[in-house]
Amino acid sequence: MSWVAAAGLPADVADLHLLVGSYTASGGGNATGISVVHGTTAHTVAVMDDPSFLAVSGDRVYAVSEVADGSVSAFRYAGGALEHLWNADAGGDAPCHVRVDPSGALVVTNYVSGTVTAVSLEAAESHTASVTASDGVVGAHGSGDRVVVPESAVVTGVLPDVEGPVEDRQEGPHAHQSIATPDGTVLVADLGGDALHEFRVTAAPSIDLVRVHHLGPGVGPRHMAWLGDGSGADLVVAGELDGRVYRLRRDESGTLRPIASAPAFSGPVGESLLSHVEVDAAGRLVVAVRGRDLIVVVDTTDDGLTVVGSAPCGGVWPRHFAQVPGHLLVANQMSDAIAVLPVGADGVPGEAVAQIAVGSPACIVPVPTPGRS
Repeated sequence: MSWVAAAGLPADVADLHLLVGSYTASGGGNATGISVVHGTTAHTVAVMDDPSFLAVSGDRVYAVSEVADGSVSAFRYAGGALEHLWNADAGGDAPCHVRVDPSGALVVTNYVSGTVTAVSLEAAESHTASVTASDGVVGAHGSGDRVVVPESAVVTGVLPDVEGPVEDRQEGPHAHQSIATPDGTVLVADLGGDALHEFRVTAAPSIDLVRVHHLGPGVGPRHMAWLGDGSGADLVVAGELDGRVYRLRRDESGTLRPIASAPAFSGPVGESLLSHVEVDAAGRLVVAVRGRDLIVVVDTTDDGLTVVGSAPCGGVWPRHFAQVPGHLLVANQMSDAIAVLPVGADGVPGEAVAQIAVGSPACIVPVPTPGRS
């Protein structure tokens, strides 16, 4: 029997390739950068400080560096390796999320400074091609020859300087995640200001505020997901600070208003913090809860939110997860491992069947297996 099989890793999961963003020594973590995982083996493919969130589009991989005066890096992914292409200013401190927007801009949210940045991908790629053609710069990340995107390709918006009732977490705006809307705009969750800021983003690049959607005091919106497609879809928001999930719907004025909410767990919130939320294939919500170290599944039928069940996350401090056929892969940051959880017919995970050792994992993105289309 092979070592992978002995470790209990299911065959379909063992065949996956995963890109994993982690915290490094600069952020109190144990990784050295971005890792590629195949089977139970992880190895570093890009050395950088605190690549806590990744985005993949085609063969391009984008990673934030969640440090003061942060940055975002672009790579080409091929054959299980990353070739560094360019860096850009994140426009703030502690960038914690990055996403490729349909507009053609890369959208970066900066937690500590409460800012959101758009990077023109066309301008970044064009500049990189020009520099490479003239200087022969190639991909060693962190080298003195790295390509830096010009300021003209980057624009930053600042969230309003507001406060919330949770004094140690809401002393100012904290941009956490962005998500594209069915209406062609971008929503940014402001954990510090208990609000969702809606922007019009273009690849020029440009960022223009459209409206602000306010949530209740102390919600602390962190991550969002859409229920369904099209302009009639409802938005789901995970309240990091109050332990609840919210279902929002646009009214006639275009404002997103809560139509349902539910606690993700019973009892006092304390140090229990919601992190990532996604919608599964059956339309249920899957929510990770740090502190209690749970994966919670929520039914969304009849315009409501009802907890179906919950299960241990297979480790400590589930910061992020990825859904793959039949399994949930959970980035348990404080366990230095990804837990592999089988998913039942009701959407609730079972006990972990395997652990994949990765230092301080914070984000998991499945990528195509090298050599396969």
